[in-house]
Amino acid sequence: MAAVTTPHTGENGHGKNEEKSYLEVEKGLWSWIYTLDHKRIGVMYLISVLISFLIGGIFALVLRVELFSKGHTIMDQDTYNRMFSLHGVVMVFLFIIPSIPAALGNIFLPIQLGTKDVAFPKLNLLSFYIYVFGACFGLYSMVNGGVDTGWTFYVPYSSSSVVGSQSSVVPMTLAAFIMGFSSILTGVNFIATVHKMRAPGMSWRRLPLFIWALYATSVIQVLATPVLAITLLLLTMERAFGLGIFDPRLGGDPVLYQHFFWFYSHPAVYIMIVPGMGVVSEIIATFSRREPVGYMFIAMSSLGLALVGFLVWGHHMFVAGQSEYATMVFSALTFLVAIPSGVKVFNWVATLYKGSISLQSPMLWALSFIFLFTIGGLTGLFLGTLAVDVHLHDTYFVVAHFHYVMVGGTVMGFVGGLHYWWPKMTGKMYEEKPAVAGWALVFIGFNVTFMSQFVLGSRGMPRRYYDYLPEFEGLHRMSTMGSWILGVGFVILLYNFVQSLMSGKKAPRNPWGSAALEWQTTTPPPLYNFVKSPVVTRGPYEYHLATDEELSED
Repeated sequence: MAAVTTPHTGENGHGKNEEKSYLEVEKGLWSWIYTLDHKRIGVMYLISVLISFLIGGIFALVLRVELFSKGHTIMDQDTYNRMFSLHGVVMVFLFIIPSIPAALGNIFLPIQLGTKDVAFPKLNLLSFYIYVFGACFGLYSMVNGGVDTGWTFYVPYSSSSVVGSQSSVVPMTLAAFIMGFSSILTGVNFIATVHKMRAPGMSWRRLPLFIWALYATSVIQVLATPVLAITLLLLTMERAFGLGIFDPRLGGDPVLYQHFFWFYSHPAVYIMIVPGMGVVSEIIATFSRREPVGYMFIAMSSLGLALVGFLVWGHHMFVAGQSEYATMVFSALTFLVAIPSGVKVFNWVATLYKGSISLQSPMLWALSFIFLFTIGGLTGLFLGTLAVDVHLHDTYFVVAHFHYVMVGGTVMGFVGGLHYWWPKMTGKMYEEKPAVAGWALVFIGFNVTFMSQFVLGSRGMPRRYYDYLPEFEGLHRMSTMGSWILGVGFVILLYNFVQSLMSGKKAPRNPWGSAALEWQTTTPPPLYNFVKSPVVTRGPYEYHLATDEELSED
């Protein structure tokens, strides 16, 4: 982040613990449970979202095994419905939304700002326990039969306990409702921290692009998440008390539910993807040894995505009974989203041009993000075109598009950020060869899994179907085998990280030679992030102003 620093000469007054690593200041489980240190809270978030990712990934692999052959393979239809619903709920609400902001953001936002903690440390800890409390409701729903409505909880199927779903809709919607508060509190905390806790000399034009991305994401979290909370609360009340809000049998309007749900859930796409874009900006700048081309354009494009994301929710509802005028307006507005996204991609590519590129594992994940997100974005233009979407709606084309954006984008950014900041978080280096091998398998497996689904969707294969026509079996088998390759890749990555924790080499202060502020403190960072408060004197990517000492490993 912002450039290195001229430290204050006075003591911070943090006592004898100020030079100890945040991992060493206190020992024992209770020191973690009651901690107010943003880094420890971020680590607890990281462990939680990784467990959620593991659960959701297992669900996905089981689904692909069922779809390997037509007809019954390993489960019946009802179990299949519950499995794909749980996969979606776990991946979206428990993993993707909190993954980068709550985990990596909590750890590195204050360090990149040059401050000792977030603005509200107790609120930060509370947001984590709210997330855990909501996840427990979700776990209860899983063991109590699960949900079979899909992760969108569409009414009237989810709103009636008499006709339709007999599954645990109420505890699962309460889980999402509760976790929404965690998201809101995190957003409020980050916005306050960025505005009020920046180090001396840290102007807005010296903010790291990761901070800009988290700031834009926080705005969406604060403004959009209450809409989802109200919607899910109304759905729960309708299911429990028979209110006629959404259920047409009771005089309700199911399309109203879709408007409410997608007014949140399309901006939520940018809660998921914009932080990943921030990670990619950091990695590309570091491993190209260049200041990002169009720094302010990249920063403003994050805010642009946050704004435009609120205007296009209706493109999820082209076939839901909207007026022709509304569908045309939403179709036109959808193409606006391509502008800030395109700005980022073009500026990343321009930064790479004539850069001193180092193809280490974090950079491989960043390049994968650009390639896969571009495919996801371009296929989104197909779906945003009204005449085309009528044919592709609710097919595997939508599944592939969504996963190219969410996995090809967010997950690639998340794993790339893990590889990039792992030495700083843990004080340990991982092995590069297994990291590259894991990346290669994930990249290949992902494309084999989901590229075939574009073909399935274009040929009319509906999503969420338990069975399919014989002519689709070959492509389904290809997709399933790709998922196995993808799974093996993630297992290799997990093994490499665990081995790093157990026997990895000690990480130097700045293993990548970055000019950003988080790499100027010790590894792992001390309790209050810096032994002496930094004063920022340059931008985070101004390598020409950085000294050799700042760019050196130790």
